Amino acid sequence: MEKLIKKADVLIEALPYIRTFADKTIVIKYGGAAMTKDDLKDGFAEDVVLMKYVGLNPVIVHGGGPQINDMLSRLGIQSTFKRGVRVTDQATMDVVEMVLGGKINKEIVTLLNQHGGKAIGITGTDAGFMVCKPFSAKSWSQGMSQDSQSQADEDYGFVGEVEKIDPQMITRLQQENFIPVIAPIGVDRKGMRYNINADLVAGAVAGALKAEKLLVLTDVKGIRDAANRHVSTLSKKDVERMVKKGTISEGMLPKVRSCLIGIEAGVQKAHVIDGRVPHAILLEIFTDKGIGTEIVA
Repeated sequence: MEKLIKKADVLIEALPYIRTFADKTIVIKYGGAAMTKDDLKDGFAEDVVLMKYVGLNPVIVHGGGPQINDMLSRLGIQSTFKRGVRVTDQATMDVVEMVLGGKINKEIVTLLNQHGGKAIGITGTDAGFMVCKPFSAKSWSQGMSQDSQSQADEDYGFVGEVEKIDPQMITRLQQENFIPVIAPIGVDRKGMRYNINADLVAGAVAGALKAEKLLVLTDVKGIRDAANRHVSTLSKKDVERMVKKGTISEGMLPKVRSCLIGIEAGVQKAHVIDGRVPHAILLEIFTDKGIGTEIVA
């Protein structure tokens, strides 16, 4: 009986959050271990479908760096990175499209549908909803040495950054009760296709949709301060200061940039959470304490 009462308590704790977020859009950047381990993949799908059934509108943006690396290796194509950005020549771009837009995107859609959802996969090329431009390393060079800044105009090939998001297609899919699953491939105004960092796409999509929340799944507990302590809540100014001081660096930089892009465009809260924790999404959204780091305006 006590176990049943505890289950009821969990539902009661979730009730005010379900009421608050009903009909609201939640953008989720899906990546890391949660995307590669079978038990975590199933848990992710269950979480997203549950969100949909209780009245929220989840939108998924996924990455796929490790899977791209694996396919490039199998094809004998060398991977080259500059300041954490994958240099993308035509051969690499072909693989990126095949892995992201084909294999991974459809696997996620199938998984959500198997768990009772109604998912549909798209890329930025569909209806031209995500217009991009060639990548500029200016944002990556902020806070770097003068030598690094002087190299900011290096050629990254078919690497893009978001120029404009037209949310109309996404909102129409939501109106028809679909769960959109977005691969981070964009097209420029001349019709050229580009590989875009999935974290930054998630921030741009969340901003364009005026999402209630942006959740970024990672393989760490959240953001840590200079003393290596987990921080549960940060303001936009706190994050900017930590980036400037180098407290936030390397792999966490695109995660927090994604959050800041969303917040600056009107997202209420952004969250960096550990996707290795079972049902991390539900724990962050529907419980009082949460499990990650939330960033607020």
